Amino acid sequence: MKTETKLLIADDWDDYALLDSGHLKKLERFGSQTVIRPDPQAFWEPARPVDSWKADAAFLSKNDDEDGGGNWETLSPRAAEDWPMRWNGLTFTARRTAFRHMGVFQEHSVHWRFAQEQIRAAKRPVKVLNLFGYTGMMSLACAAAGAEVTHLDASPKSNGYGKDNQALSGLSDRTIRWIADDAMKFVAREIRRENRYDAIVLDPPKFGRGPKNETWRFEHDLPELLDNIKELLVEKPLFVIATAYAVRLSYLALSQTLGDRLASFGGIMEQGEMALPQQGSSRLLPTALYARWRAS
Repeated sequence: MKTETKLLIADDWDDYALLDSGHLKKLERFGSQTVIRPDPQAFWEPARPVDSWKADAAFLSKNDDEDGGGNWETLSPRAAEDWPMRWNGLTFTARRTAFRHMGVFQEHSVHWRFAQEQIRAAKRPVKVLNLFGYTGMMSLACAAAGAEVTHLDASPKSNGYGKDNQALSGLSDRTIRWIADDAMKFVAREIRRENRYDAIVLDPPKFGRGPKNETWRFEHDLPELLDNIKELLVEKPLFVIATAYAVRLSYLALSQTLGDRLASFGGIMEQGEMALPQQGSSRLLPTALYARWRAS
């Protein structure tokens, strides 16, 4: 298996911009709205003093946990609870959530575009399994490229937002199965059913709970999940994408763990970090680790 190390920069947005960052905060534009959010990696000096930043809302964290809860402070009369955004022909709703997220992980556009390219180049029917799929942008991107998608997330609310985004994007005629379930249990059942997929995407949290209070712990559960992922792939798969947030882990560890499971397929393993470019600057804001495999 060939290995390539790359820094993936999400620079393909019109509706999103990282306007400034520093002093453990970031100033971002999501479509019509500008927000200030904490960021534990932004140690550096901001381009402009943080107290001069202008925003519609700011997230006030209750603790230092990157996925911890908190509340939003409204800073402008034009602040909205939700609003439309677009990426590459897809339309979705952004929103301010209680866990600082905005209804989209914009740095993942590097993987949405990659998946679309792989699906279109395959020139055959493609089945994609999207685990921990959140509000469905990866699922929409794959469906728009012609794939049949199974989208799984433990949150029925997130799946509901995903269905709404499917309609907003004009993709109601595309096949996306929206499933609320525990990822480990669902994968085990799919293996027993002998269902197989051409591509699998995993974006697991550091910690999570299933719909029946099942627990997910990244370091404990990921190896077993990857063992099972291999059993779900067709004989000649297209790609597998895995990302990691807020864990004490190197991209080498993620890549080599995934590579162990996929070695028999040959192919190419890409590994590295994902980042957002800061507007008007050469600065990059790191966001996540990734490992993604593709067929040669």
